[in-house]
Amino acid sequence: MSGISVSDGSFESEVLKASQPVMVDFYAEWCGPCKAMAPLVDELAGQLGGKLKVVKINIDDNPNTPTKYGVRGIPTFMIFRDGQLVDTRVGGMSKTQLSTWAESVI
Repeated sequence: MSGISVSDGSFESEVLKASQPVMVDFYAEWCGPCKAMAPLVDELAGQLGGKLKVVKINIDDNPNTPTKYGVRGIPTFMIFRDGQLVDTRVGGMSKTQLSTWAESVI
């Protein structure tokens, strides 16, 4: 998977203290829908590069952050702005749905 990978340890500096809105993709290696969404997420990162930072966090390797934000199903996408969670979507989406949602929030 490409994109910036974050961990429980780097979440605060990479996401909460970021100067621009950040979309976090909570995923796991074994998750089929996560793998299906990966190319769409990468495409969105390229498309909205200057307006939105896109990062990924593996929930198996980093259990604290998903627990803190109540992630129950994956893939879960969260957008943070100025250190605050502004919106969440759970499950697979089409490229259009993902793009429209991200642009509406940022």
